[in-house]
Amino acid sequence: MKGNPPKVDTFTLSFETIKAIIMSIERELNKRSASKCELCGATEHLKVYQVLPTKKGGIDESIQACATCIDQIENPEKVDTNHWRCLNDSMWSEHLPVQVVAWRMLSRLRNHELLDQMYLDEDTLAWAQATGEGEADENKIIHRDSNGVILEHGDSVVLIKDLKVKGSSMVAKQGTAVRNIRLDHENAEYIEGKVDGQLIVIITQYVKKI
Repeated sequence: MKGNPPKVDTFTLSFETIKAIIMSIERELNKRSASKCELCGATEHLKVYQVLPTKKGGIDESIQACATCIDQIENPEKVDTNHWRCLNDSMWSEHLPVQVVAWRMLSRLRNHELLDQMYLDEDTLAWAQATGEGEADENKIIHRDSNGVILEHGDSVVLIKDLKVKGSSMVAKQGTAVRNIRLDHENAEYIEGKVDGQLIVIITQYVKKI
């Protein structure tokens, strides 16, 4: 009579597997970040920080961050504005999860100047906005085109009439497309964009979102 097959301790196996995955992610993040915090550059008390919400997990949805950065990310009341000057550099990271965290913190700090310089594709922006950072509030200035459509930073518009550029002999012609616009955060009627290589201010009632 054959004996019963040996029992497998599935909990131990699962724990060991998870541990191995975490260690693998730590090694990859250490290599990617040169053993530094990917936000502020600190070299001590580094941890893997998972950028929620995640789909698959792993290095593409994680960053290496120091304890100080993580503590302030998770506890908004502890945010030190001076500490986050580091975002001037880390916002330009080539790695999407770093970009997402940088965008969230800049939104929390209301740093529109740096936010306007960032470009996130549609999927990455949706990921960044998933936690509620940067949501519109009652005091937010809303820019609308000639049809009342809301304009956002990075949108493309087309001019619906010839516009004389103030202080110049230049005329921006009707039908001209203006891409990657910037919003004036003090006046809902003004946007900025480049026409023929020149950055100009455009009144929103004379544009239509493409």
